[in-house]
Amino acid sequence: MTSEQKTRKIAFMGLLTAAALILSYVESLIPFFGGIPGMKLGLPNATIVCVLFLFGWKEALLVNLVRIFAVGFLFGNAFSIAFSTAGALLSLLAMAWAKRSGQFGMVGVSVIGGLTHNAGQILVAMAVVENVRVAYYFFPLAISGVITGLVIGVISGEIGKRLKAALEASGKRGG
Repeated sequence: MTSEQKTRKIAFMGLLTAAALILSYVESLIPFFGGIPGMKLGLPNATIVCVLFLFGWKEALLVNLVRIFAVGFLFGNAFSIAFSTAGALLSLLAMAWAKRSGQFGMVGVSVIGGLTHNAGQILVAMAVVENVRVAYYFFPLAISGVITGLVIGVISGEIGKRLKAALEASGKRGG
């Protein structure tokens, strides 16, 4: 990879990290009452899915961790960082595996991410409250994970097409 390509990649990664931060903030402003604590739309995950498909799992991990810690320190607390990190790590592991298998497109990978993100958060909740009954929340969270995963997957697909075209165009123009 040339220094020009590295610079272009770093610039895109910075833009995508900023987009993930903005989407996290926007999501915090949207009142979403699903009746289950912690239920969210998962808007920042559109950015993570795009980074996973455009660059790879290491870059997606980096963007996700920067987003989680920045948002946690700016708008959250240690618990929000712990819950987000657990969900993000488990979902990224599952999404990277699903993508690598070649059997899933962006929508399928996103749905898998939504489900496993919720599973990671339930595991942390069970540890924090020291009660396995918290697992009962997984069923409604799984339903929301599938629905929001589908929506985020479709959005990621559209954004991904445009980002890929932008990456290719910037390479052809030489910067």
